[in-house]
Amino acid sequence: MKKILYSKKAAPYLFILPFVLTFAIFWIVPILKSGVMSLEKVLPGQVQFIGLNNFKRLYKDRIFWLAVTNSFKYMIFTLILLIPIPMALACLVNSKIAKGKVNSFFKSSLFVPALTSVVVAGTIFRLIFGEMDTSLMNRFIGLFGMESIKWLKGAVTGFAALLTLACWRWFGVNMMYFLSGLQSIPEEYYEAASVDGATTWQRFIHITLPQLKPTIVYVLTISIYGGLSMFIESYMLWQGNNSPQNIGLTIVGYLYRQGIEKNDMGYACAVGITLLIFVLVINIVQLTLTGTFKKEEK
Repeated sequence: MKKILYSKKAAPYLFILPFVLTFAIFWIVPILKSGVMSLEKVLPGQVQFIGLNNFKRLYKDRIFWLAVTNSFKYMIFTLILLIPIPMALACLVNSKIAKGKVNSFFKSSLFVPALTSVVVAGTIFRLIFGEMDTSLMNRFIGLFGMESIKWLKGAVTGFAALLTLACWRWFGVNMMYFLSGLQSIPEEYYEAASVDGATTWQRFIHITLPQLKPTIVYVLTISIYGGLSMFIESYMLWQGNNSPQNIGLTIVGYLYRQGIEKNDMGYACAVGITLLIFVLVINIVQLTLTGTFKKEEK
């Protein structure tokens, strides 16, 4: 045993063993179990194999496709907002314009929302977008002579409130990712470009963006997953999983409704497997298009 522990060949495997065990126990096994349960009718006290019936039922389920539409719409808009804007903020923070204590305060203030519990954040934003005349947003639009709005009862205004919550929480995190990527770019590249007469825009296009590609791909990957798996924000904003006309229902929310609220675990597992396929396919496509899977030329 001592020889194995001190073996140079065994050492790498021993170091990664905790991760492998954790990944297998908490990810691989549950996924395989969910795959099996998606082919079964799982009700309290009974389990019956029904093949692909859950997926056939899913295909015809109008509410499920509404949840898919809501999740994809949320994902697309968060990608539009939570990649370019944090990148621009990171470039501003990393520039010579913002330095010193102001820079540190700016970075800290943007990162603090990420440390706030999503339950607390959702509750606060529910009050901000309340339908009463005294809610913050209604008081704000009242300054311009506008009437109060029932924000969380309309599809457009409710979605806007959800996006506002997402931006408030994740602007700072994504900005930190991009800032880390920017600070790893050698300053010599910019100095050489300046000597050659390159403008700020040309330096950004030909130096910053190519060097930031790994960071952009990483943020894009986790944002796709985060957008499609969003649930708690919607649950807290609408104070439950039953928003008006399901305007805040997401794929994970529908999984929760079927599995926890209705105790139909087989159907819920079918929803979960479908979500897993969506995330895998989209991320494999985007990783292929961005050249992540290409082998480096020697």
